Amino acid sequence: MPREKFIVIKDANLTNNCPECYNQEIKLIFYQKHRYGRFSHRATSEVTHELKCKTCNSILYPVNWTADIERVFDYYQKTVIPEKTSLKFTPLFYVVIILSIALVAAMVYFLLQEAIQF
Repeated sequence: MPREKFIVIKDANLTNNCPECYNQEIKLIFYQKHRYGRFSHRATSEVTHELKCKTCNSILYPVNWTADIERVFDYYQKTVIPEKTSLKFTPLFYVVIILSIALVAAMVYFLLQEAIQF
């Protein structure tokens, strides 16, 4: 089963007040989902975000956001450029493909050798 990992693609320190503790130490982080398997590495188009206060260590959900935080979030969301969705194969994939081709070639060779002898 592939492992999923969220890679940070952009982070920003905001100067807005935290709705919980009213300090101005908020961090906005955007993540992109990557899936790692035995045979491939895939960058997906899924982008998530997290808004966290550094002082009280609470995660700020959109329900608690003020209008200022929403405006700043919309601005940063427009500036996020995720990595293109891609599929990269691991060396294990290429080894399995080469061994499979070699096995098929050997089988065809031996079958042709038997057909020639008769």
